[in-house]
Amino acid sequence: MEDRLALRLQLFRDSGQAPPQVTRFVEEELTALAAEGRPVTEDTAGMLTSHLVMALTRLLNGEPIEQFLTDGDVAAQLADQPRAVERARAISLRAKEELGAALPDSEINFLAMHLAVLSRNALGRDVP
Repeated sequence: MEDRLALRLQLFRDSGQAPPQVTRFVEEELTALAAEGRPVTEDTAGMLTSHLVMALTRLLNGEPIEQFLTDGDVAAQLADQPRAVERARAISLRAKEELGAALPDSEINFLAMHLAVLSRNALGRDVP
């Protein structure tokens, strides 16, 4: 993993903003995405990393994650990105199994948007 992205995760962990199991989970997901050919760097995946860490931490802390007024727009934009949506749902399922924190649909949609961007950045083409 790129040093700057690893530092982002370390800061979440060391500052107490996220529990170690969440940062470990996110690190494993980023490693898997990189192994699939996606360009996982601070520049390309920094926002995805922070978003996923904070969403999972809020869920583990029992904090609500609210629906956004833009959920319908985001879902519509993802209509032509089924692989990104499928991958985001798989991440949510793994989070439920490993952390006991399943992401709600609005978070899955935002995660899928991040994943779609990563796929487009992978050599300028979609990655399965």
